[in-house]
Amino acid sequence: MLDKRKFYINGSWIDPVIKKDFDVINPSNEETYATISLGSIKDVDLAISAAKIAYSKWSQVEKKEKINLLEKLLQIYKNRWDEITQTMSNEMGAPLDWSSSAQTSSGADHINDFILRLKNFEFERKFNKTSNNYIVYEPIGICGLITPWNWPINQITLKVIPALAAGCTMILKPSEIAPLSGMLFADLIHEAGFPPGVFNLINGDGSGVGTDLSTHRHIDMISFTGSTRAGKLISKNAADTIKRVCLELGGKGGNIIFSDSHPKAVREGVRNVMSNSGQSCDAPTRMLVEKSIYKRAVEEAADEANKIKVDIASKKGDHIGPVISETQYNKIIDLINSGIKEGATLVAGGPDKPIGLDKGYFIKPTIFTDVKNEMRIAKEEIFGPVLSIIPFDDEEEAVSIVNDTSYGLGNYVQTQDKEKAKRIARKFRSGGVYINGKSADPGTPFGGYRQSGNGREGGVWGLEEYLEIKTICGWE
Repeated sequence: MLDKRKFYINGSWIDPVIKKDFDVINPSNEETYATISLGSIKDVDLAISAAKIAYSKWSQVEKKEKINLLEKLLQIYKNRWDEITQTMSNEMGAPLDWSSSAQTSSGADHINDFILRLKNFEFERKFNKTSNNYIVYEPIGICGLITPWNWPINQITLKVIPALAAGCTMILKPSEIAPLSGMLFADLIHEAGFPPGVFNLINGDGSGVGTDLSTHRHIDMISFTGSTRAGKLISKNAADTIKRVCLELGGKGGNIIFSDSHPKAVREGVRNVMSNSGQSCDAPTRMLVEKSIYKRAVEEAADEANKIKVDIASKKGDHIGPVISETQYNKIIDLINSGIKEGATLVAGGPDKPIGLDKGYFIKPTIFTDVKNEMRIAKEEIFGPVLSIIPFDDEEEAVSIVNDTSYGLGNYVQTQDKEKAKRIARKFRSGGVYINGKSADPGTPFGGYRQSGNGREGGVWGLEEYLEIKTICGWE
């Protein structure tokens, strides 16, 4: 078992002011994998003090120096690729191959892309050729960064790298149930040679360190990825100090499949939902199928779900692992049972554990058909390997059903009619739209409408989240 009780503050690993142990559980076997400490306001104050001192110099560092440090960080990241992959597999249950090809690779992609954005970003510019007004982009200040457990390194790099590039200093609070990848990332920062106090890490839970960061008068910005419930609390906590709040929250994506869609559209839709054991906020968890192909689609979806293997994370190969925790497992099983009680038809999976996997938080890929959009399984974010299939008559009805949600993160459409696809994409009320299975390129903005959050991560949009804009009049 790993002893990871220390915090990274002002360039060193130090003991917490008040010790409060917390066990990190390996979701594949329900055994304690590591012990961390949950921080207190005294630890937060220490980290903020270090970040304040470091800010005066880091905020003035030349772009070239920041680029050199970030390029060094990227090389160190690549050198320790397997270690990062193994850490995430252990702490959040990602199978090794998936952990490498999807989880670890996403972090490298973000670091590389932000380096490119930084190289091309103009922090100072004249308003126009005839104006004596000058526009200056300046770092917003000290940032509190709160990251989730489902895509640990992905979200850490989406927040830490643009904050560093902008000239901010920061305190990172990774999820307390998957904190080890964040602590490893702190080691990479240290090895790269970033000045003490620029990056700090404190472990803690939402009600403790999360609240301390979001209410603290010396924190200028909070960037949070997690549940909509927690996002609302953070917004309320931050209101008294009028700090900037960037939120990337939940989702309940719709995937409209028309009769002229690609032959593999249904099967690919199922795979999309089940990857990462269903623990992705932009997963298309509501599949809307045109009635003329509904029966075939149901058969294909059930068949594909039954083909997906479930196994422990330490095994290589094409399979899904456990969900993150007992709490999450119980929530998902409760929602599966609610789908059965409300009259949806269960055609694959269900509440029973997969055969041979009695220990660990494993859930079968589950498919419900004949779902009505007012059912809990169609309304609530399940965050597990569960798909609801809903029939529709025409385009107007399908779009109406997809938009009938409080969320608005990612929606999907499958059709060979390009004009119809574009028309529907414009009608979706979501921050992202995926046509015929196409994915987003590195550097495109990621974020949601309504209760899926505000602000954008990635690319120049993600960099600008960490910048203030100053207008100087009379500049010659």
